[in-house]
Amino acid sequence: MSNLETYLAAQNAQPAVADIITTITKVGIQISDLLKRGALADILGEAGNQNVQGEEQKKLDVIANDLLLDALSSNPHCAGVASEELDNATPANQDGDVLVLFDPLDGSSNIDINMAVGTIFSILPYNNQGHPATDEDFLQKGTAQLASGYILYGTSTVMSITLGNGVAMFSLDPDTKAFVQIKDQVQISPDTKEYAINASNYRYWLPPMQRYIDEFTAGKTGVRGKDFNMRWVAAMVGDIHRILCRGGIFSYPFDTKHPDKPGKLRLMYEANPMSLLIEQAGGMSTDATNRILDIEPTSIHQRVPVVLGAKNEVAYVKKLHEEVK
Repeated sequence: MSNLETYLAAQNAQPAVADIITTITKVGIQISDLLKRGALADILGEAGNQNVQGEEQKKLDVIANDLLLDALSSNPHCAGVASEELDNATPANQDGDVLVLFDPLDGSSNIDINMAVGTIFSILPYNNQGHPATDEDFLQKGTAQLASGYILYGTSTVMSITLGNGVAMFSLDPDTKAFVQIKDQVQISPDTKEYAINASNYRYWLPPMQRYIDEFTAGKTGVRGKDFNMRWVAAMVGDIHRILCRGGIFSYPFDTKHPDKPGKLRLMYEANPMSLLIEQAGGMSTDATNRILDIEPTSIHQRVPVVLGAKNEVAYVKKLHEEVK
């Protein structure tokens, strides 16, 4: 089995991209070690402040954010860093050639109950070398991503990455502290019997999404003619990892619960990097009607609805929404 460095070399990864991914994995190992210690490391509970999204921050949210921000800002290839936890992008090395976006700890509400959490990252080209990076430099479509991935902290620490040529999966060897490749060219089946959605928001969904889930819950007695299983990790990184491992569809659709927010998930820190992974694994990703990776961002903290995973299911959701236009 090859390690991460061997894989990156074999993929002819751009030196900047390879070095950034290596930097992220080193921080990921630190976060993994902190999570293993849990309460013993005094990382549980609230940090006592809110992030730019107006959400309460966990202690490890802040710690993970600072670790990644410091490490990436010190990387000479990194021109700027944008974090889900910070109001604005942080300029780094203006002669660098890439930008990095990250969600330092996706699913942080799971920390205190010892459930899955993870780090999500996206790497973009920097097109304004010689000048300090600003928020506007990050406003690139998802198709511009040079690489994306996540590190999932669970019973084992696992990383999935794409450089735009398929998806590979790695597991952290706790003895050698090396990420060892466990899967290559991950593929998602176009059909599935498994779905992930926060069903408590049913009453706020648009009619096409309600119809879609009604068909699932009707099972063999309904138009779909088969039974489905629902799974919900309450951390996007965990649900996406499950889909890459055994298929499925994940959705956090548009709802009317907060009319001022077009979606729950962040385009730049969650939807884009995960969509690139899903598409590279043969899946499909939309906001219910439009391809996520084609969305022109207007803000680094922009939110979008998300429907991704098994291609035939995502296409069916798109069809249902287009029928009511």
